[in-house]
Amino acid sequence: MRRRADPKRCRYLRRSNTNPTTTTLRPLFTRSEQRGSFTMSQTEVEHTDSISNQDPHKEDKKKTKSRRPANTAFRQQRLKAWQPILTPKTVLPLFFIVGIIFAPIGGLLLYASSQVQELAIDYTNCIQKAPDTVLNVGGQRDGQDTLSDIPSDRVSHVFKSTTKIQPRWGKIQNQNITYQPSKTAINNTNVCILQFEIPNDVKPPVLFYYRLTNFYQNHRRYVKSFDTNQLKGDAKTASQIKSGDCDPLDVNHENKPYYPCGLIANSMFNDSYDGLQQLGVTDGSYEFNEEGISWSTEGDLYKESKYKPEDVVPPRNWVGLWPEDGYNSTGLPNLHTWEAFQVWMRTAGLPTFSKLALRNNKDTLVKGTYRLKIHDRFPVEDYSGTKSILISTRTVMGGRNPFLGIAYVVVGGLCILLGAVFTAAHLIKPRKLGDHTYLSWNNDQPSTATTTAHNIRHGNTA
Repeated sequence: MRRRADPKRCRYLRRSNTNPTTTTLRPLFTRSEQRGSFTMSQTEVEHTDSISNQDPHKEDKKKTKSRRPANTAFRQQRLKAWQPILTPKTVLPLFFIVGIIFAPIGGLLLYASSQVQELAIDYTNCIQKAPDTVLNVGGQRDGQDTLSDIPSDRVSHVFKSTTKIQPRWGKIQNQNITYQPSKTAINNTNVCILQFEIPNDVKPPVLFYYRLTNFYQNHRRYVKSFDTNQLKGDAKTASQIKSGDCDPLDVNHENKPYYPCGLIANSMFNDSYDGLQQLGVTDGSYEFNEEGISWSTEGDLYKESKYKPEDVVPPRNWVGLWPEDGYNSTGLPNLHTWEAFQVWMRTAGLPTFSKLALRNNKDTLVKGTYRLKIHDRFPVEDYSGTKSILISTRTVMGGRNPFLGIAYVVVGGLCILLGAVFTAAHLIKPRKLGDHTYLSWNNDQPSTATTTAHNIRHGNTA
């Protein structure tokens, strides 16, 4: 039998947690402490009128803020949510619905892409490989045809009718031409002559693009190499340009700013094209123009400059296309109306890209054989690239690009195929489904995770 403790002697008791099944009481004070002065083992009591409590330098103990989230549905992640249960009755119809929707859309995209007519010719090595010819429309010298066939791997065309004549080319060296943006006569210019067939009438709008390959306009340093305020017309000083993003093409050796500065403007594509000339027709010219080749909102990014012509110089690659005195005799170019410049400044995201150079929105390009003169100046060989012309039409879906239609058809076909396979497997050998009422979110009973240690110590369970 356990000896009963005296309640008067054991006024201050603590529990012993060494054995959770028994409760042992032991006195808080020893016998010597009961006879003499008592020392409290847990909390030391101080009076409010004590000297230590009145010390002005004494700092109050700060209570430790609890980091436990509040017991709310939001903080404890108990908000109601829709959690779908995927069964064959819900999944299989989705496969067929996606397939039925995607396959016709892909077919429409392929049809729209097939309605685009285009002709692409790579003239990269025209000056090196094409034979010498003459400027007259017939392309003949002393009654002999001086043009040669362009290799088939450099030509691609899609028309409603079949072409019968292989595109041909020739070259003319050291010609004197006029560069239209600066109205400047350029000597010793190489001219590439392209001759090709249009097998059927092409309705407007007829778009004329130039295409470059292996030209990385998306390079980080290249993309940021321009000055926004300078393009908007501000006359920024040389020191301001040097502290901007135009480096290394910010100022010249005379400390004059380049206008426009930066790598993008300096590398602007500078090949130019004359109109198409139809062979065998007296007045068979088909003219393009630059009006409308840029986006309608791009002009707002460029304003007429406040610079004086003598305060700035053209970029390095523009020197041969402007007079020797720079802008003094011709004046500064108006970037607000120069759409070809605006198109070039809209950098491409991929190394192969096409940019709109010319267009004709009114006239039909009738069938026949045409001749095109290209003033060849842009040096793509320096970076192992190529350049091409692209004459194309458009539809409501844009230019010719069958990839999107093919992707839609493939995805739609796969969904229908997988839906049929899964349906057959479900009908032949169905799988027994579990009872969804046993899922955790269908159980309304409170979780046992909030049970306290006090309840466990006394043998209680939630």
